[in-house]
Amino acid sequence: MAFHEVRLPARLAFGSTGGVERRTEIVTLGSGFERRSTPWAQGRRRYLIGANLRSLDDMATLTAFFEARRGRLYGFRFRDFADFKSCAPSGDITPHDQGLGVGDGTRTTFQLIKRYGEGEDAADRPILKPVEGSVRIGIGGVELDPTAYDIDPATGKVTVSDPPEPGAAVTAGFEFDVPVRFDTDRIDVTLETFAAGRMAAVPLIELRV
Repeated sequence: MAFHEVRLPARLAFGSTGGVERRTEIVTLGSGFERRSTPWAQGRRRYLIGANLRSLDDMATLTAFFEARRGRLYGFRFRDFADFKSCAPSGDITPHDQGLGVGDGTRTTFQLIKRYGEGEDAADRPILKPVEGSVRIGIGGVELDPTAYDIDPATGKVTVSDPPEPGAAVTAGFEFDVPVRFDTDRIDVTLETFAAGRMAAVPLIELRV
């Protein structure tokens, strides 16, 4: 897939709005009861950025970033400041924040995930774009030395040097970005003064990668 491993500059995201969406199909029966289902296994994030920009320099930076991605053609990284850690946004990352699986004595590769909710109803979100240098891994409640595992920053896969013992919990803590693309092929800027302007909100949509 066409993707650039570059993050949108943080200052261009200030004042952004957005969140997760789900797709639910509802059929209402003649009795009034409903049948509900979803074709989506995962939620999908959407954002609006740029509407709060006033500096012509910042608008030029966003336009340059847009041009470099060729509009909707190439994806990129985006930091969702409301959800970018394995813990709460104000918390400190630990190697035990999220469970990745249980060792079986042979498996060495695990996917980073973030769990939303508790128990059987919890939703697991694969984390595909971890921030390099932020990932911490634990096995059986003990943090691993960073030399004992490798992280693929483009896929979120963790490979440990030695397979965890059967039954040993594999856990992780991390920061992450959201893979997105522009959801428009056009940017509109209004010049208000020689030093300031106004930009129409620019939509972003999360990519399935």
